[in-house]
Amino acid sequence: MLLKEWLSELNYTRLQGSLDVEVEEVVFDSRKAAPGAVFVCIAGTKTDSHTFIPQVLSAGVKVLVVEKPVFVPSDVTVILAEQGREALALLSAARFGYPARELLMIGITGTKGKTTTAHMVRALLEAAGRKTGIIGTNGVGIGEQHYDTVNTTPESYELHRYFREMAEAGCECCVMEVSSQALKMCRVAGIVYDYAIFTNLSKDHIGENEHKDFEEYLFYKKQIFRQSRLGLVNVDDSHLEQITEGIPCQWDGYGFDHKARYQAKEIHFVSEPDFVGLEFEIRIREDERWNQIPVRVNIPGRFNVNNALAAAAVCLKAGVSKEVVCHGLEHLKLDGRMEIVYSSKRCCVIVDYAHNEVSMESLLSALREYQPKRLVCVFGCGGNRSKDRRYSMGEIAGRMADLSIITADNSRYEKVEDIMADIRGSIEKTGGAFVEIPDRREAIAYSITHAQEGDMIAVIGKGHENYQEVEGVRYPFLDREVIQEVVDLMEETV
Repeated sequence: MLLKEWLSELNYTRLQGSLDVEVEEVVFDSRKAAPGAVFVCIAGTKTDSHTFIPQVLSAGVKVLVVEKPVFVPSDVTVILAEQGREALALLSAARFGYPARELLMIGITGTKGKTTTAHMVRALLEAAGRKTGIIGTNGVGIGEQHYDTVNTTPESYELHRYFREMAEAGCECCVMEVSSQALKMCRVAGIVYDYAIFTNLSKDHIGENEHKDFEEYLFYKKQIFRQSRLGLVNVDDSHLEQITEGIPCQWDGYGFDHKARYQAKEIHFVSEPDFVGLEFEIRIREDERWNQIPVRVNIPGRFNVNNALAAAAVCLKAGVSKEVVCHGLEHLKLDGRMEIVYSSKRCCVIVDYAHNEVSMESLLSALREYQPKRLVCVFGCGGNRSKDRRYSMGEIAGRMADLSIITADNSRYEKVEDIMADIRGSIEKTGGAFVEIPDRREAIAYSITHAQEGDMIAVIGKGHENYQEVEGVRYPFLDREVIQEVVDLMEETV
C-alpha cells in the first residue's frame, strides 16, 4: 500500500520525502519498528516518543509522523500532524481497511451503566440473529473468542485490529464502551457510530491522571456525539441540559420522564423461585400515539430499568423486532453484573462486580427492594489499595446488610487478615452482624449452607474476574463456579 492512500483521511503537512513510498505497518512503540513501518510520534505527558526517532531509523523505518519538525536524513518521509494520537487512529483504520465501516457501530458512554448496557445490547442483537462483537471493561468478545484488555477502550491500533477480526468472523455489529479517556486520547478518532448511548453523568474520573475538572470530563464525554449519526440520552440525568446543549446529531431521550420518547412505566420487582428481576412497560412515542411493550428483565435492580430501556431503544432503532427484544430481555445472562447464579425457594445468590462504596450501596439498595428475609453480603477489599474504601464499604455493609461475611478479595501483597481487620472495624461501629472467613471459597459455601428460606445473598467485588491475586500470583477462581459447586454438592446430599 502507498503511504498517500493511508493519509487520505488525515489533515497533514508533508515536511519532506515522497508520499509514494510503500508501507506495511503502523507502529507507535519504538520496539516494534521495522522496515515498511510508519512510526507515529506522540508527545505524551510522561514520554515523548520523538526522542526514539534515532532508534526507529536504525531499525529501518523510512516514514515518520511527527507533532513537531525534526531533523532526519533526506530519504526519510516526514509527515507533520497536529495530534499524533489522532494520526495513529486514522492510519490504523486505513492499515486495516476501515473495518468499522463494515459494521453497525454502537458506542456507549457515561459514568455508570456502560458495561451492563453494552452486554444487553449485544444479547438482544444476537437474539435477532445478528452476530455482534463487543469491546469494553470485560475485554473483547468475538464469537466464542475472548481477549483481555487493559483499558475499557483499547488503543486505536488495537481497536481497528479487533474490528477487522470481527468483520472477518462474520459480525454484522459492534457494541463498545467508549470511555472519556478514549475520547480525550483520540483512540476512537475517525470512527462513525450509527448510534451513541449516553447513560448518565456524575463527578467521577476527576484527578491528576484523568480529567482536571468536571467541565473537562463533560466536554470529552460529549465528543461522542460529534461522530455519531443518532444519539440516545438518559433524560432523567440531572445534567441533561449540559449533556444535550449543542449536540450536533439528532437525538432521542429515554427514561422515566414524560419528555422521553422511550419511557419506562409500571415498574414491578419480581422475586419468584425461578425468576428474580423486573417487569415494566416500555412506552414509545410515535407521532401522536404511544406504542406499549410489556417486558420482563432477568436482572434485578431499579437502575437496570434504565440500562434495559436504553438497550431496547437502540435495538428497536436498529430494526430488532419487539418480540425478539421481549424474549431477549427475559433470558438475559450477564457475567458478573447482577448475575443470578442460583435461585430457588430457599435462597437467591447473585454475583456482582461492585468493588467500591458507590456501587456497593447501589447494589444493596436495589436488592433490598425485593424484601428478602435476610440480605447477606459476602465481600472483601483489594490489597495495596486505599484503606478509605475498606472503611466505607464496611460501614455500608454493616448498615445495609443483615449479615456481612468478610473474606478475601485480591489481597495482592497485603495480609488478608489486615484487610479484614480494617473492614471489621467499620462494621463494628454500625452494630451490624458479621462473620469472618478468610478463605473466599469457604465464605461463599458458608453463606449458602447457612441460608434461611427467602434469603438473598450478594457475592460482590470480583464479578466476572476468573482469578484471585495473592503475592503477585493470579490463581484460578471464579465466584460463579464456586457457587455452582456448593449448590451441586448440597443438592447431592439432600
